[in-house]
Amino acid sequence: MWIDTHCHLDAAEFDADRDAVRQRARQAGVGLCVIPAVARAHWGAVQALAHRHADAYALGIHPLYVTQAHEDDLLALDDALTEAKGDPRLVAVGEIGLDYFVPALCEPDMRERQWAFYTAQLKLARKHGLPVILHVRRSADGLLKGLRQVAVSGGIAHAFNGSAQQAQTFIDLGFALGFGGAMTYGRATQLRALATSLPATALVLETDAPDIPPHWIYQTAAQRAAGQPQGRNAPEQLPRIGQVLAEWRGLTGTELAGITQDNAARCLPKLAWL
Repeated sequence: MWIDTHCHLDAAEFDADRDAVRQRARQAGVGLCVIPAVARAHWGAVQALAHRHADAYALGIHPLYVTQAHEDDLLALDDALTEAKGDPRLVAVGEIGLDYFVPALCEPDMRERQWAFYTAQLKLARKHGLPVILHVRRSADGLLKGLRQVAVSGGIAHAFNGSAQQAQTFIDLGFALGFGGAMTYGRATQLRALATSLPATALVLETDAPDIPPHWIYQTAAQRAAGQPQGRNAPEQLPRIGQVLAEWRGLTGTELAGITQDNAARCLPKLAWL
């Protein structure tokens, strides 16, 4: 069974055919999807989707959404985590983290605001005994700094694209590293090197659907300008993404599916029950 450890099935891009998308993924062998929330307004939707499709979910405030968030959203998150304490489908606090790629978020005041929301959510994860799903975009060192200050019970560094040294530090802290469509591009040499050289026990697979499409559904700017729509990523792509990685590592798809399933269940322990 394949596990898509990061899929935004609640996104508007799936409004027209969400149930059909999930059914196609299940037919392709994706037995579980983890649906992380990005803002308070999304918490109810991801919870409902996880229950409707027998999947899993996480609750949190994404760094791209801290510009819209309010301080009382953190209190509301604490309440939501308390209310869902007995829900086996709540597997993590996420998607949380830091983003130092978007220029507007790199201004000093926004860095400070991101940091405040990130560390506050780490504290909530620790309080509720949950792992975290981390947004990592040019921010690995900052995230690791936070984890040293506020220890949590591991989790997943989503869409990891840092250095080998940073990767090892996350691994040492009990994290798995998420790999998906980005590694399928020929130019992604550093990412491919990480995906093939890191211990297999450190890897989980994800789509980040509808974002980060693999190369076979990506449309270039020129193609989009010519009227071709951008390919929408979907969880049904995960087995093919996994097969690419399996071939690089000299494994069968079945072997890699089993390894990454075990890794996901180790880093998000409630998945073992599901």
